[in-house]
Amino acid sequence: MALDYAVMLVYVLLMAGLGWWGMRKVRNQDDFLVAGRRLGPALYLGTLSAVMLGGASTIGSVRLGYSYGISGLWLVFMLGLGIIVLSLVLSRQIAQLRVFTVTQILEQRYQASSRLIGGCVMVAYDLMVAVTATIAIGSITEVVFDIPRIPAILCGGALVIFYSVIGGMWSLTLTDIIQFVIMTLGIFCVLLPMSVGQAGGLEAMQARLPAGFFEWGNIGLDTLLAYFLLYFFGALIGQDIWQRLFTARSERVVRYAGLGAGVYCMFYGAACALVGAAAKLLLPDLAVAENAFAEVTRNVLPAGLRGLVVAAALAAIMSTASACLLASATVLKEDIYSRFLTRGQENHLASSRWITLGLGVAMLLMACLVNDVIAGLSIAYNLLVGSLLVPIIGALLWRRASAAGAIACMVSGSLTVIACMARDGILANTPIYYGLGVSLLTFVAVSLVSQPAPALRSTAD
Repeated sequence: MALDYAVMLVYVLLMAGLGWWGMRKVRNQDDFLVAGRRLGPALYLGTLSAVMLGGASTIGSVRLGYSYGISGLWLVFMLGLGIIVLSLVLSRQIAQLRVFTVTQILEQRYQASSRLIGGCVMVAYDLMVAVTATIAIGSITEVVFDIPRIPAILCGGALVIFYSVIGGMWSLTLTDIIQFVIMTLGIFCVLLPMSVGQAGGLEAMQARLPAGFFEWGNIGLDTLLAYFLLYFFGALIGQDIWQRLFTARSERVVRYAGLGAGVYCMFYGAACALVGAAAKLLLPDLAVAENAFAEVTRNVLPAGLRGLVVAAALAAIMSTASACLLASATVLKEDIYSRFLTRGQENHLASSRWITLGLGVAMLLMACLVNDVIAGLSIAYNLLVGSLLVPIIGALLWRRASAAGAIACMVSGSLTVIACMARDGILANTPIYYGLGVSLLTFVAVSLVSQPAPALRSTAD
């Protein structure tokens, strides 16, 4: 294990060093929150891909592959599809607004109270996604290296907090690029070919795996529809995704590099699902399917390569954790603290760092108390899509949308999602079905009987 530990140590030191380098590039609020809005195609594609593919995308997709075969790719496929649509269809209108947060659009189109309500929901969403990513750090290191879960969470989470606080988006961008490279090498070049090879190759897997493991719909149409509603639409409105979009230097970068990132995500999901299917043959009696990624890494790979693949998983996880931590801090700072409490009368850069640190501590505490990665992600996306999808898309595309309709649909959608999760369980599909349906009906009905809000105008004009 000494070689594996050495690889992991190099990775940790590299992330800390890049975080420090990123701090030296931060001069103002734009640098800290959106990297000065000047990323080119290579940096933008790498950082967007890295932020999309976190603990749920990696560990979760391998777990789904272990349970359902190739159809386990659908979770990440829907995220990639959402990125493609966001980049090709909505990028021009979003780029012209030059905002810091998704929920600023709610105030521009509707009124201040809608920004406050949307900001609270968005903070909760991004913080919960950051928590699930931090949990995944502990679950991998506990199985592969036999490191206790809580110390692993505290050490990994502390590294994420360190480079997020000192360098903001510049540190995240620099670390994401290295993480993107490590993810690509670890998953596509090491774990996928070696796990499939030890399982006997694709033909042997098709012959020996349970019926349906190579059928696209094996996961079930009901689950596939739920993934579409949660993850496709979630990718369209998530602050962690939009904040990356705001870093691009031009609309052309957003469109074409965003398309590349979406396609990359789809291939990544397929690779992880195949790893999970191979693990079903190699380790058929796992008591906890969530551990499929860590167990196949520990049992299939030799020393050194094992450390590289764990570093790849941690790279994916940390990129999402840091992105969502900064996203939640940005929304809390811009949409709640500065807008409604201090009204802009503070040191923007200092307050951004303090708020990021405070939310980072909250992230660590919650990660130590919560266990289920997929459950945490489901809570986050249910609340996000059920309450904010309709008013945000309505603000961009529907001329008849009204402020009263937006507020009514956010409140009704959130309450419906919470009620359905309490009644049917966190992992049920009903929260997103009913939440989104109630939100849409309320928005349309109230908007049609109230005064339409003025159309959005570019802040660059």
